[in-house]
Amino acid sequence: MSDELTHIDEQGRARMVDVGEKPPMRRTAIAEGYFCAAPETLDRLMAGDLPKGEALSVARIAGIQAAKRCDALIPLCHTLPLDCVSVDFDRAEPERLRVEATATITAKTGVEMEALTAVSIAALTLYDMTKAIDRKLRIEGIRLVKKEKQDV
Repeated sequence: MSDELTHIDEQGRARMVDVGEKPPMRRTAIAEGYFCAAPETLDRLMAGDLPKGEALSVARIAGIQAAKRCDALIPLCHTLPLDCVSVDFDRAEPERLRVEATATITAKTGVEMEALTAVSIAALTLYDMTKAIDRKLRIEGIRLVKKEKQDV
């Protein structure tokens, strides 16, 4: 692994990385995070019984949409033609909902930021849709779980 900072030029200025010489590869990134709330709040969330409506489908679409717009949100991200983005939810514990996003592309650069952005925005959407009934909401543990690439 190189110690060179790829987003900094010789004068120390931020720059977009030139990926023009890299070969296209099939790339997948998986990210996760946790939406934490009272068990009763998550019960209502899972049942689709919230004042703002059925939050899981709204959060899923928000996460997918955010991954598609990652380049507009994070200044040095490349604009990527995503092959697929999925957002899934799993009740990990009574007070924790796991949010997982998988992003896939065939390109010259990876999709880690898109997967992380999808998780973040999906969790924030859940926060927005449940804040009226629970004042102790938390989002935690957002991280990259896996990334892989293979020749095409």
